[in-house]
Amino acid sequence: MVTSIARQSVIIKCNLQKSVMLGNYEFYYAAGLVKKLYGLEISSDMEPEAMSALILERADSLTPKDEKEEYLLTMLKCYEPLTNYDEQMKELFVWGESEPDLWSVTTSWHPGA
Repeated sequence: MVTSIARQSVIIKCNLQKSVMLGNYEFYYAAGLVKKLYGLEISSDMEPEAMSALILERADSLTPKDEKEEYLLTMLKCYEPLTNYDEQMKELFVWGESEPDLWSVTTSWHPGA
């Protein structure tokens, strides 16, 4: 899996407000963004189901600043996480939580680079 593709997919979906999350790679990047945007106490070490449950528990109390953040939350509310979990998902979470180019498809930044 090329992690930048999952990142770009989430950004494009939020920018266009189309489609749904298709897998845990997108989910982990999106969860990292939620941590960055709202300060949720989630981490890359969490299993998919536990992370999703915590996000869903807090989602209705979050206030999106714009339509992109609102769509991000909508996608997370509709997503049913898979049980698979690997190092690339952790990488995508870290990328989301430290994203310097929010909502921009192109970036020269990569976590760990």
